[in-house]
Amino acid sequence: MAPFAAVHAQVSPQVSADNERVSPGAVQRDAVGGIGYSDIADLVLAAPVIADATVRSTTKIKPAEAPDLAAGHVRLYVEVDVTALVRGADGLPPRIGYLLDVMPDEAGRVPKFKKARVLIFARPVPGAVNQVQLVAPDAQLDWTPTADARARKIARDALASDAPPVITGVGNAFHVPGALPGEGETQIFLTTADQRPVSLSVLRRPGEQPRWAVALSEIVDESAAPPAQETLLWYRLSCALPQALPEKSTGSLEAADATIAREDYAFVLNALGPCGRTRKS
Repeated sequence: MAPFAAVHAQVSPQVSADNERVSPGAVQRDAVGGIGYSDIADLVLAAPVIADATVRSTTKIKPAEAPDLAAGHVRLYVEVDVTALVRGADGLPPRIGYLLDVMPDEAGRVPKFKKARVLIFARPVPGAVNQVQLVAPDAQLDWTPTADARARKIARDALASDAPPVITGVGNAFHVPGALPGEGETQIFLTTADQRPVSLSVLRRPGEQPRWAVALSEIVDESAAPPAQETLLWYRLSCALPQALPEKSTGSLEAADATIAREDYAFVLNALGPCGRTRKS
């Protein structure tokens, strides 16, 4: 297949409404210089093929042969030698190619990638075993130990039998006051893509800090706990939950109970912390 015939598409990851827009190719960098957990999780979950590779060559595609190219960008055909397959049920040949859109610098120079070690997130191209299609314009990352380790762990966690479901919204909320002033329990049910049960519970006792947990079954038992930061369950919750409890969720509650349910939901969001997603491409 000729380089200009390789398949190219821009696929947008899930992005929360409160994220600011950033240019294609921009990614969050964490304190150790690697791509942030949520940004890399978006790429991993969209990509049936993930590879550690070294760039062998790049070829500039003529603008006339680069449909849908964003203004000011240059389209490259990139050939890489595959070092390791992080994810891919059908494997990969030792050398593959794909299209990559890049923004030249202020002097008009196109970034040089030859011999660079990269991590790519892609999907197969039907009928072309040596071609892949990046799942997003910024789905070629500089390889770092942090990015590689995060990608591998997220891929493993996503394929595990007990992987948390995709959160699609918030269902009904309930609050039961306790016998003492300030005592009570709130339970908030979440909706999921595969109808699996997920609920948040907040327990309040007089003179104590509220305690919360997430349950992945119909029953909230002693083992229920908040998710650890930078885990797939934390990502599913932090990056999917709306910033406020929907009005419909408290429609059956008395006004006082609805107020407490909203406060408890806000408490959970604060405990989860921000999603940290910065990609928008």
